[in-house]
Formats: sequence, structure tokens, C-alpha cells
Amino acid sequence: MNFQSAGYQLLPVLPELVLAVGAMLLLVLGAYRGEGTTRAITWLSIALLVVTGVLELMLPAGKLTTFGGSFIVDDFARFLKILALIGSAATLILSAEFLSTPSGRIFEYAILVLLSTLGMMVLISAGDLIMLYLGLELMSLALYVVAASNRDNAKSTEAGLKYFVLGALSSGMLLYGASLIYGFTGTVGFAGIAAAVKTGSTGIVFGLVFLLAGLCFKVSAVPFHMWTPDVYEGAPTPVTAFFASAPKVAALAVFTRVTLTAFPGIVPQWQQILVFVSIASMALGAFAAIGQTNIKRLMAYSSIGHMGFALVGLASGTVEGAQGVLVYIAIYVAMTLGSFAIILAMKRNGQAVEEIKDFAGLSRTNPLLAFFFAMLLFSLAGIPPLAGFFAKWYVFVAAIKAGLFTLAVVGVLTSVVGAFYYLSIIKVMYFDEPAGKLDPVRVELRTVVAVAGLFNIFFFIYPGPLVSVATAAAKSLF
Repeated sequence: MNFQSAGYQLLPVLPELVLAVGAMLLLVLGAYRGEGTTRAITWLSIALLVVTGVLELMLPAGKLTTFGGSFIVDDFARFLKILALIGSAATLILSAEFLSTPSGRIFEYAILVLLSTLGMMVLISAGDLIMLYLGLELMSLALYVVAASNRDNAKSTEAGLKYFVLGALSSGMLLYGASLIYGFTGTVGFAGIAAAVKTGSTGIVFGLVFLLAGLCFKVSAVPFHMWTPDVYEGAPTPVTAFFASAPKVAALAVFTRVTLTAFPGIVPQWQQILVFVSIASMALGAFAAIGQTNIKRLMAYSSIGHMGFALVGLASGTVEGAQGVLVYIAIYVAMTLGSFAIILAMKRNGQAVEEIKDFAGLSRTNPLLAFFFAMLLFSLAGIPPLAGFFAKWYVFVAAIKAGLFTLAVVGVLTSVVGAFYYLSIIKVMYFDEPAGKLDPVRVELRTVVAVAGLFNIFFFIYPGPLVSVATAAAKSLF
């Protein structure tokens, strides 16, 4: 009987346990066999992520909780965990070429991605402040190391150090906020906090401000965005693709869960914070990217802007808003992974090229790659009928229904400004003289580009499955 109850207690965390044990076994394999196992460990890690995703989908339906309610598996958690696993697996596929170079032959890379993904899954299911912090640190510590994984490159080392120092600062702020919330409510569980926070006492609001500041850092929202352009530019490109996809899913997930389940009684207080952060992120993402010449820095500012758009949905504080956030982040992950696959494909004479001017004349040297990149850029700009348009549509409609008209108007205006720098890249690809022939594109990059590109182009034909799953996931929070 005891074994049965223990098994039932561990059932909700079965996918996480399998991922953790699998990562440890791969670490032992790499430690014994050395760097020669890098390729095998990378593909085994992708297989492990797929197995974890299958186990997650096979868990019993409905809401499961364990560890005294501190770990929650509901439709919301399932949706975002699958999304994070897809982001991590796609990143490892994109990393295959980097890991085959002499300087990139590091078997620990794939294991660090696995451990970071484990942290993301814990973070997405967090039901109290302690589990939230454990997940956040497990995710972040691995990210600090992979940022500096190209040890021969000073920029990569600098990126890792900057990310670590600023990440430690944000963790301190988040912990201080969590301690204030615990001090004023007497509980760390989100359900207990929601019961205690019927009125917004000053101490609780102070704690909430610090907690949200720590989370804003993780989603790279203004004013805690300062690390993003330098880290995106300095880190190896596959690592940048990872930063821009899976961790954003986990951070937005916990942002949504904390605000909607722990603080439903003081919506006006946190709504003000989110409206400010959202407007500032959209504006900075639109205007700061215009002067960029490096494509990875431009993508960094683009991601800051997109997090601003996602927070528009959350600021509404409604089921429609939460659904908008989920649809947005799913489409954003597809757009981002496709774009970074194309950036990784840009190689001349074995050397990666990252300047926007290097895309000149791509439509004549590689018309299919140029077409897919143009479609992804149009989608990022939110031009119909591509998927990116629907992502923005859902969050803006939620904001309008919640009466946040100014926020929606600012969002539309910043989308127009942002379209300028996406269109300028398309102009370089289609109207400038070719900068030279590219190296052949590897098959794994072609696969990711094709899947992401086709999803973005044809999403409007059949958006039903994603929207219905996102709606069910959003409703499970309320």
C-alpha cells in the first residue's frame, strides 16, 4: 500500500525523473568515454527529450499535484512543457554543426541543455515560491555555462560572465520579493497566497514588485533587458537560439501562473506594472533594433519587443489574455527557431557570417532560403495571413476586451515601427547585389527551416488545434 501511495505521489514528476536520470547516465558516459562521444550524446539527448515529451502526454488527464501542492501538472503545464521540450530538442539539432568543430567538441553541452530543460519543467509546474526558485536556478545555472561554452572566444566568455552577474542580481531581487510575500502572508503556496491576498497591503505589493522584477529579467523585458543584446551576440549562435526559445517559454509560464493564481485579488496593482513593462519593451524592441548591423543583436531587440507583445495578453488578466499568451509563445518559438536556423546556415568558406549586409542578394544565390527567411520576417512583423499576425491578434483582442485600449494602440503602432527593420533585411536579400556564394546548407538546418517556415505560412488554414489546446490550458488556471 505504501509503495502504491509513493508511486502515485511520484507519478506527476515521472517525466522530470526520467529526464534527470537520463542526463546523469549520459554525463557518466561522457566522463568515461571523453569528447569522442559528443555526437552520440547529442543525439541520445534529443531522443531523451522525445521520450520525456511522450511520458508527459501519457500522464492521467486533469489536474495532478504532489509534494503538498508545490508541484502541479495541469493542461497549462502540459502545453508549455511540450513547447519547452520542442524548443530544446530543436536547439540540439541546430547545434550539431557547432559541436562537430574542434573547438565545439564538448559532450557536456547537450547535458547542460537537458538539465536546463529539467529546470524549465520544474518551473512550469511550480505551485509555490520554493519550487519556483528551485526551477529557476536549475534552468539558469546551466544557461550561464552554455553561454560561455565557446572557450576559445573572448566574446562568448564575456557573454557568460555578464549573464551570470546580472542573473545573480535578478535572483536576489526575486528571493527578496518572495521573502516579503512569505512574511506578509505566512505561506509560500500560490493557493495560500491567493487566499491571504484579498487586499493589496503595501508589504505584499512591494514583494510582488521585486518578484516580478526577477521574472522580467528572465523574459528580458524592459527595464531588465540590458544583458540580452550582448549575450545574444557573444554566445555561440545555437546557444542564442536556445536562449531565444525554450527558457522564454518557461519564464512566461511562471509569470502567467504567479500573477493569475497567486495574486488574483490584486489585479489592478500588478496590471499597472505589466502595462508599463509591456509598453516599454514594445517601444524599445521597435526603436533600438533600427540601427543594428549584426543580425543576432537585431534578433535580441526583436525578442525584447515580442516579450512585450506577449505581456499585453497577460496584462488583461482574463482567460482570453492567458490564451493569447499561450498562442503567442507557441508561434514565437516556431518563428525564432526558423530564423536562427537560417542565421546558422549563413556560412562562407566555412566561416559564419552575422552582419545584415552579408545577406545581400541571397534571393539569387539561394532563392529557397531567402523565401523562407522573408516569410519568417513577415511573420515576426505580424503581417497577415502569416502566423505572427494571429499571435498579435489574440493578445490585442484580449487587451481591448479588458478595456486596455492605450496598450493595444501602442502595440499596433510599435508593430508598424518594428516592420521597418524586418523589411529592411528583406530589401537587402532581394534588391542588393549578391555578397558571394554560401556554403551548402546542412540537412538538419534545412529540416528546421522547412518545418518552421511551413508552419508559419499555413497556420491560417487550420489554426484550430493550437487555439483549442491553448484555450483548455488557459482555462485550467482559472
